[in-house]
Amino acid sequence: MRRWEGGDPGVSNQKTPTTILLTPERKFHSFGYAARDFYHDLDPNEAKQWLYLEKFKMKLHTTGDLTMDTDLTAANGKKVKALEIFAYALQYFKEQALKELSDQAGSEFENSDVRWVITVPAIWKQPAKQFMRQAAYQAGLASPENSEQLIISLEPEAASIYCRKLRLHQMIELSSKAVVNGYRGSDTVGAGFTQAKEHIRRNRQSRTFLVENVIGEIWSELEEGDKYVVVDSGGGTVDLTVHQIRLPEGHLKELYKATGGPYGSLGVDYEFEKLLCKIFGEDFIEQFKIKRPAAWVDLMIAFESRKRAAAPDRTNPLNITLPFSFIDYYKKFRGHSVEHALRKSNVDFVKWSSQGMLRMSPDAMNALFKPTIDSIIEHLQDLFQKPEVSTVKFLFLVGGFAEAPLLQQAVQSAFGDKCRIIIPQDVGLTILKGAVLFGLDPAVIKVRRSPLTYGVGVLNRYVEGKHPAEKLLVKDGTRWCTDVFDKFISADQSVALGELVKRSYTPAKPSQLVIVINIYSSEQDDVSFITDPGVKKCGTLRLDLTGTSGTAVPARREIQTLMQFGDTEIKATAVDIATSKSVKVGIDFLNY
Repeated sequence: MRRWEGGDPGVSNQKTPTTILLTPERKFHSFGYAARDFYHDLDPNEAKQWLYLEKFKMKLHTTGDLTMDTDLTAANGKKVKALEIFAYALQYFKEQALKELSDQAGSEFENSDVRWVITVPAIWKQPAKQFMRQAAYQAGLASPENSEQLIISLEPEAASIYCRKLRLHQMIELSSKAVVNGYRGSDTVGAGFTQAKEHIRRNRQSRTFLVENVIGEIWSELEEGDKYVVVDSGGGTVDLTVHQIRLPEGHLKELYKATGGPYGSLGVDYEFEKLLCKIFGEDFIEQFKIKRPAAWVDLMIAFESRKRAAAPDRTNPLNITLPFSFIDYYKKFRGHSVEHALRKSNVDFVKWSSQGMLRMSPDAMNALFKPTIDSIIEHLQDLFQKPEVSTVKFLFLVGGFAEAPLLQQAVQSAFGDKCRIIIPQDVGLTILKGAVLFGLDPAVIKVRRSPLTYGVGVLNRYVEGKHPAEKLLVKDGTRWCTDVFDKFISADQSVALGELVKRSYTPAKPSQLVIVINIYSSEQDDVSFITDPGVKKCGTLRLDLTGTSGTAVPARREIQTLMQFGDTEIKATAVDIATSKSVKVGIDFLNY
C-alpha cells in the first residue's frame, strides 16, 4: 500500500495498527486507523454498542487450546469469535490489495490472479498456523480445493530472505559511528560506491562492508557455511532464527529451530498501564477502560507517539497528554484531582505539569522498556550459548520494534563484540518484503528444523521384558503391545523441503475395511508410547475401503503412509497398496 489512510500526526505510517471495528449488528465496519478514528468520534453512549478490537493477533499465541471457537473480547466487554475477526481483517486486506493492484495496473484484478502469502510469527504453534489458513479460506483468499493459492510464511524466515538481498546503502551499521557505510560523513555520496569499494579493499577489517551483486546477491563477504541470526522484534513477539548459507544457489539452511517469546513492543504498553495503575489505582483504570473506551484508546495513542521518542541519550522529559475525560472521570471516581493522586503516589519520576500532562523523566520512560528489552537480551544470550550459534557472523535486527533506539543500543552493547549488528533501513517492512520474495520462490528455504516429534500410534508384537505388562493385548491368539509411538521425525531434526517419510503398516485384521491411523506429536525427542506425558493427538488419516468389496481382500495387506515435512505446514497421505486407494490430509491441529 502506498500509505494507510488516517494515522497520527507526526508518525509516518507504512504499517497499519491491528485494530478492527464492527457495527452493533456485528458486521465489519472498518480496519486500522479508520476504525480507530471512527470509534473515537462516536458518542460515548453509542460507542458502548460497537465492537472495537485491537492488538488481537497475539491472542492466537497466548491461547493454549486454540480452536475454531476461541473468543476475543472487544473494548466494551462483548465476546466475538476470533475466526470471524481474523477473516474480516483478511477480507479487508484482500479487497484493499485487489483495488490497489487494479488502480495501479489500470485493469481489473481478480482474486484468482493472486498468490497470497500470510506471515506468522515463528513461535506460533501449528494450530495457530492452521487457524490463519481457515480464516483466509473464510475470507475468500483461497479455498481448500485450491490451497496452493495461499502460502503461510514464517516471519523471521521472510526477514532472513530479505536480509540476504540487502545492498550496502540499505544498511545501518551500528558498530562504527565514525564511518558509515564505508565513507565518512564529509564524503559526497555520489562518489560513494567506488570510494567504499576502495575503502573496503584497503581496510579488510573495516566494520562496514560492501554488498556486491554476486550470485543470488549473497554478500561478497559471506562464504559457504557462514551463519547469521535474524532477530525479528515486532509488536507482540520476538522471533529468532539462525540460518546458514549453502552455495551455489545461496539456499538457506535453518540451523536452530525458530524460537522467541512474547517480548514485543506491546510489553512496553503493559508497563505503562501498570504505572498508571500504580498512580491512579487498578480499580479506577479498569473502570475507566470500560466506561470511557474511546478516551482510553486516546491515552494509548498519546503514549505511542512519546514511546517512539524514547532514546538512550535523551535528557529532557516526555510529556503525555491526559484526555480531559480521564481527568474529569478521575475526579468523579475518587473525589480528588489527578494532581493530588500524583503527589500522593510517590512515583517520583512522573510529575504533573500544569498544562494537563504527565511529565515522565527519560529514566521513567526507559524503565518501561527495560523488562521487555531485558527479556530479549536474555533470550539472545541463551541462543549464543548454543554450539551451533557460537560462530555467527551477523545479527540482523528487524521488525517494527527494532526501530527503538533503546533496543538497538542494548543489542549492540550485549553482542557487538560477538558479531556484526545490522539494521536494515526500512526495518519495519523487512518481513513484508521478504514474504514477497518467499511467495515468488517458496523453495528458497531448503532445510528447516522440525519443531516437534511426529509419529503414529501402532500395535507391535509383544516382547516379554521389553514391553510393559499393562500394554499387553491378546487378539485372536496373537499377543500385541498397544499404544506404541512409531516415530516419523524427531523434534529439532533437520528436514529438507518436501522431505517424505514413508512407513508401511499391516492392518491387525486383513478384513478391516475402515483403517484409522492417528498422528501424534510431542515436544520431547524420546517418546515410546502415545500415552507418554506431553504426547498429543494432532491428526487422523482415515482410509475407508468399503465399496471395494468386489475385489478379493488379499491375505496380507499393506497400508503405506507418507508424511511430507520441511514446509511451514505438514501434509500426510495414506495408500492401500492392494487397491491403490489413497487419502490425503493436512494435519488437523484444531479439532482435538
